[in-house]
Amino acid sequence: MSIKKSGSAVWQGSLKEGNGQVSTESGALNDVPYSFGKRFEGQPGSNPEELIGAAHASCYSMALSMIMGEAGMSPERIETQATVTLDQDDGGFTITAVHLKTRVRSPGADASAFQGAADKAKEGCPVSKLFKAEITLDASLDN
Repeated sequence: MSIKKSGSAVWQGSLKEGNGQVSTESGALNDVPYSFGKRFEGQPGSNPEELIGAAHASCYSMALSMIMGEAGMSPERIETQATVTLDQDDGGFTITAVHLKTRVRSPGADASAFQGAADKAKEGCPVSKLFKAEITLDASLDN
């Protein structure tokens, strides 16, 4: 099975003075503005790192749900935040790390089995497999 989804971006102008719009095939994002200021200077708006974080958090949550289900656990709620770190190095900028923080409500779930599932999801999530960056995890089970 092969699934193909797409996102697109349009950029106009120079790096610092220019701006762009990002869209997704589904229309969930439609011409959302992004710019140098939004990415590097803390101006409000979107940027590639937050979009990567959202993609990673959603993929990880789905993978964790599947793995917990396979282990006989029934998650009621999985809330994941992915914090993406962009560092400047000799070659420009590199995404060096992603920290996943997930909180899960699954009454009756075994804490040890949950931690195993959380780690397995971190390694097996398709978005995790994209990164050369270090991926860390803080997973807690709230019963």
